[in-house]
Order: sequence, then structure tokens, then C-alpha cells
Amino acid sequence: MGCSDDAAVRIVRVMDTTGSDGSNVDDMTADEKRRDQLLAAPGAVESDADPRIEVTEHDGVTRIDIAPDAAVRPGNPYENPTEGDRA
Repeated sequence: MGCSDDAAVRIVRVMDTTGSDGSNVDDMTADEKRRDQLLAAPGAVESDADPRIEVTEHDGVTRIDIAPDAAVRPGNPYENPTEGDRA
């Protein structure tokens, strides 16, 4: 496919290092990169970048929980959340 493939690769590499606001991605923290990625989609709103998990560490054990106020949660979207609890 010759030259056109090489040009496409060069364009993608440039896009990979530029954030949606024109900043250099290499200078961004992981949280800034996450926010930039989540807000880059057409129609994205600020709340799309809200944290959805809580990470805690105690005695060398890392625990990851779904944030209680997360708008998007794992599981069957058609099932009532209390139906899945079998405790």
C-alpha cells in the first residue's frame, strides 16, 4: 500500500500525543489522560469523566469498589440491583 499507509501512521502518532485541548499528552498525569479520553467523544459532558471506582489500600491489600454514586455500574442493566443481591 506504499506511501499512503506510512502517512496514516504518522498522522496517528501525532494525534496520540496531543490531547483534545491541544496539550501534549506526554506531560499529562494519568488522571488528566483519563479525563481527556472520556471527554473527547462527541456529545460528552463533564459528568462523563466523574470517577466510577474507589481504590483503597490497607495492609498491602488493594480493594476496588464501585463508587456508590457512579452513574454507570457493572451488571445487567435490565435487572433491579437489589434482585442480584443474594446475601
